[in-house]
Amino acid sequence: MGDVQTAESSNKARLAIMELANMISVPMSLNAIVRLNVPDAIWQGGANTPLSVVQILSRVLPSGGGDPENLQRILRMLTSYGVFDEHLNCSGDDSHSPERKYSLTDIGKTLVTDAEGLSYAPYVLQHHQDALMRAWPLVHEAVLNPTSEPFVKANGEGAYSYYGKKPEMNGLMQKAMSGVSVPFMRAILDGYDGLKGVKRLLDVGGSAGDCLRMILQKYPHVEGINFDLPEVVAKAPNIPGVTHVGGDMFESIPAADAIFMK
Repeated sequence: MGDVQTAESSNKARLAIMELANMISVPMSLNAIVRLNVPDAIWQGGANTPLSVVQILSRVLPSGGGDPENLQRILRMLTSYGVFDEHLNCSGDDSHSPERKYSLTDIGKTLVTDAEGLSYAPYVLQHHQDALMRAWPLVHEAVLNPTSEPFVKANGEGAYSYYGKKPEMNGLMQKAMSGVSVPFMRAILDGYDGLKGVKRLLDVGGSAGDCLRMILQKYPHVEGINFDLPEVVAKAPNIPGVTHVGGDMFESIPAADAIFMK
């Protein structure tokens, strides 16, 4: 009995390490369906009608083209991770080859662009930019020589200074942070009232100021200070009641009654 259990455990372990070794396929496939705009194509204003890969392609590539077989492989893989639901239609002429259709699960819906133009899709793309991908293979060097971080070794300078020179990266970062911050703050404001007695609130690393904007909508008496890197706040929108301040939190931060950090 013991030998059987040992063999079964070993088999499970080998399967588990194979899945871990191939785990890069998950974020890369997420990256692919975001770039192809598949979630919005399926969602269609809330319909979320199950679509075949041919139907999806007709929406993401209205001029024609695309490989339905490769798209289906990506969708089936992400279905196994709960991003899509797969629906089998066996009513066709060939019941041995049922048509597969796909709709969005609750996880997949987080990638749909909402009425404010926000979603978690930019968050996915942000994590897979070339500069970051170049650093990941060097993570082991952070153990061998911690005097220089992998991002610096891969790109020649630190992440903050690098981003400061790349407007497109900064723009994507702001969209990613907004997409994450809005639902996060809705949950905070629904269940937390500790901000109602604060007069001057400092959001450290506040990006475009989305968190403060939502806080002030509930607590208009609050004076908000959105603090982030100069190149970040330079592109932040005007928000009544919020002052955008650029600087480096590792050097100094503006005075306030309370500090908010996410």
